[in-house]
Amino acid sequence: MMKEWFRSGTPWIWLTGGALSISLIAVIGLLAMIAVKGLSYFWPAQVMQFEVEGFVPKQTVIGEVYDSEIVPREQLSAAGYDLSAFNNAEFKRLLIKTGNREYVDLDFRWILTTDIKSQSTPSGLAVIERSKNGYFYGYISAVIKNGETITENNQAVLNSLIERAVALNKQAHKLQSDDIGKINYQLEQLRLTQKGYELDNEFTPARAAEIAKQQKQLYKQSQLLETELFALREQAKRDQVVVTDMRNEQVTLEISEVLAIWFPNDMSVFDKLGHYFMQLGKFVSDDPREANTEGGVFPAIFGTVFMVMLMAVIVTPFGVVAAIYLHEYATKNAFTKMIRIAVINLAGVPSIVYGVFGLGFFVYVLGGSIDQLFYPESSPTPVFGTPGVMWSALTLAILTLPVVIVSTEEGLSRIPSSIRDGSLALGATKIETLWRIVIPMASPAIMTGLILAVARAAGEVAPLMLVGVVKMAPSLPFDGNFPYIHLERKFMHLGFHIYDVGFQSPNVEAARPLVYATAFLLVSVIIALNITAIRIRNRLREKFITLEH
Repeated sequence: MMKEWFRSGTPWIWLTGGALSISLIAVIGLLAMIAVKGLSYFWPAQVMQFEVEGFVPKQTVIGEVYDSEIVPREQLSAAGYDLSAFNNAEFKRLLIKTGNREYVDLDFRWILTTDIKSQSTPSGLAVIERSKNGYFYGYISAVIKNGETITENNQAVLNSLIERAVALNKQAHKLQSDDIGKINYQLEQLRLTQKGYELDNEFTPARAAEIAKQQKQLYKQSQLLETELFALREQAKRDQVVVTDMRNEQVTLEISEVLAIWFPNDMSVFDKLGHYFMQLGKFVSDDPREANTEGGVFPAIFGTVFMVMLMAVIVTPFGVVAAIYLHEYATKNAFTKMIRIAVINLAGVPSIVYGVFGLGFFVYVLGGSIDQLFYPESSPTPVFGTPGVMWSALTLAILTLPVVIVSTEEGLSRIPSSIRDGSLALGATKIETLWRIVIPMASPAIMTGLILAVARAAGEVAPLMLVGVVKMAPSLPFDGNFPYIHLERKFMHLGFHIYDVGFQSPNVEAARPLVYATAFLLVSVIIALNITAIRIRNRLREKFITLEH
């Protein structure tokens, strides 16, 4: 009976189904863990006030409870704690985020529960998010508006002043990055033009006078804009807020450095929900701050998507052309056999090797040659002879090329030869048959290869560290200066951002939830790119399914 059951194949069906179920549960569980640990960071947690005395001097500690752990007695004894008054084998301690880093040694501190004499969540405790020096916790004592101290209804006044300061800071940032940045770009182009004339021995007095005239006009415009910029910054610095911190001292903060303020202990569930989505939106749309441990990740999102799309544009035609040659034109001989072996071997090469190749060939050889031929006036500063987004896209295009070739060739092999013969019999040339019949029918397979290429390229980090990605990019590869798309610039990437925040951050505890949040965002970006490609593939498959039958 048992032998017949095994011979029927039923156990293997259950085995494969069980393995698939376990794999799905593991993947879903991993994504759920990342999502919970990452997205819960943006929820406004209650701010606790602890009265502490024991192994530490008597003091008040205000902050958010980040984590807790059980510590063995031996570990605390080895650290110098006198535990003779306790019989516990284990002790619990809490990790508290205290902020206020200008006046407190550490943003985070561990507190043993045995030291906590009392704890509460008092009303009126404020969390102040700042552009510098992180969060600040305390009680709002007064608001200073244009030199006048306001103590009544100060929360409403404070919110309006913060909105005013944020708007002025955004206006100043836009003026500096757009208008002043454009003038600086034009001045740099004039300098390079002058140097180019000098290298070619064509720098005549007339050209010198023309360049000097243009520079003078640009300097004049720049001075006017800088005057406007300084005026905006002074307006933003007009107001202050006085906060009583956990040392029971009053601290005056510039509202120009305040991004938001909220009172989590006084917020309802709906207030917290609105604040949660606001913070989540700022994380997606803002630039990073404080060594990437605060702020948003928009430049990393833009860099990841832009680089992947550029890679897809490069790898698709090369992969399709190579597959068409191997399947439609090449004869089965030693040469094509070597090509296929090379393609298979390329798929197994470690990604860091591609990074070394990209740095040596694309950056130093190809980019250096482009600089010598077309940008001699920029020497010794490289233009294309330095890591950038274009070299990153080309490196990842070579890395994912075998996937596209194999997938496209499999799609071409599924097209019946009778369709090709019918097209040729009707008078079409081979090129016309390929362009109008074969490639459209193979397009779903091409999209499958592209999906796999995008999934791998979006998560690669090792080669990008050598050919273009950086911790902080001062500007995006896309701006308002001609030629608008700057492929030579370095860029930020979500994968490298995770590595940098998780392993290179000076503030590990503050960075930990951002690692999970960024990891979940990277997975979401990859899923979004794949879903888009899958929908295109399905539409192509439905369009050409009649030809296949």
